[in-house]
Amino acid sequence: MASARAALGAEFIKIRTVRSTAWTLALTFVLSVGLGFLFCLSVRYGFDRMDQRARANFDPVTTGFYSLTLGQISLVVFGVLCVGTEYTSGTIRASLAAVPHRGVFYGAKVLATTLLALAFSLITVLLTFFTAQAELGPHGTTLSEPGVLRAVVFACVYLTLLCAFAIGVATMLRSTALSLGIMIPLLFLDSQGLGNIPKVRTVAQFLPDQVGQVMMQVVKPEKSFISHRPFGPWTALGILVIWATAACAGGYLLLRRRDA
Repeated sequence: MASARAALGAEFIKIRTVRSTAWTLALTFVLSVGLGFLFCLSVRYGFDRMDQRARANFDPVTTGFYSLTLGQISLVVFGVLCVGTEYTSGTIRASLAAVPHRGVFYGAKVLATTLLALAFSLITVLLTFFTAQAELGPHGTTLSEPGVLRAVVFACVYLTLLCAFAIGVATMLRSTALSLGIMIPLLFLDSQGLGNIPKVRTVAQFLPDQVGQVMMQVVKPEKSFISHRPFGPWTALGILVIWATAACAGGYLLLRRRDA
């Protein structure tokens, strides 16, 4: 138990002393809150020009969280860097020498990183929500409306689990560049128009970022003008948990079997 606490403390120190940590988290905050403000301002003044169906099924929560689709990239970078920098710098050898039990080492790294991601996501999501709804004016909503609080909580959970997924991928690949080179294109797979191809859409709708959109919706997915998926937010949460668990488990298995 003492060794686990020491390993966890060491991981927090590593995160705090890496300069890129503050920059990536700050970028996540700026993109999420700033773009949410601008996007909702645009939607507010263009609301009357929407077609009747779009206005009837308008989801102010999803609209307010649309900026998270870009802000999440920085949080993915944060998760990857927390692992990748140790392999890039070679300090992974010193870390494993200090904590030879790889399960303790990996568990401490995942826990420290995701706890920080959770705390940061809570602040960012709440500020993004309140800023966006204020800018939407009469078209906005409040936390007391049905489904809104669940969507806000799920947005925090989504960003945290996405960071955990990034940690697992980076541990398996042991390369910052390769991890980001794979993950970032996947996060934009649907927005690049590839999601309109039937065979690609069948797979793409279950990717982490796509199920994350469903988790943050209040309007039913089949009625939303932003994201159309054949499953609801609770199913989406289950899919994302599977992704994050599989990635972290894969990272641990390869870390245990490979040399540093």
